[in-house]
Amino acid sequence: MAVPQTGHRKQILGSAQVEQQVRVLPDEDGIRVIVCTGDFDQDTLYPLNHACTNAADDPGVRRIVLDVTQIAFADSSMLNLMVRMLRTGRLVVSGPVPARLGRVLVLAEVRGLFPTADGIDAARAL
Repeated sequence: MAVPQTGHRKQILGSAQVEQQVRVLPDEDGIRVIVCTGDFDQDTLYPLNHACTNAADDPGVRRIVLDVTQIAFADSSMLNLMVRMLRTGRLVVSGPVPARLGRVLVLAEVRGLFPTADGIDAARAL
């Protein structure tokens, strides 16, 4: 069973602070849920990359649920990570997918490649 992990990082955007958080929920029946909050780009992707890599390397994890509902911004770095996780054959995206991330997926013409469910419980059931 995975130990819950949290990665935090605050970014200064103009005068506003945006908190980035990556939470790894305890595994249930071989399903690991990774909850993403905030902005994800090449400078801020490390905590999420670390959590996803650990999940992919764990032979006890049969499904990786990536909860993207609270992502405020994502760029091609996030897309690259999602594609790498998709290649494991275990990724399910928990949505609804926010507009900014959805736009990246549509522009890259990969939106339909990602198994997506509305909510974490539905993603666990896929």
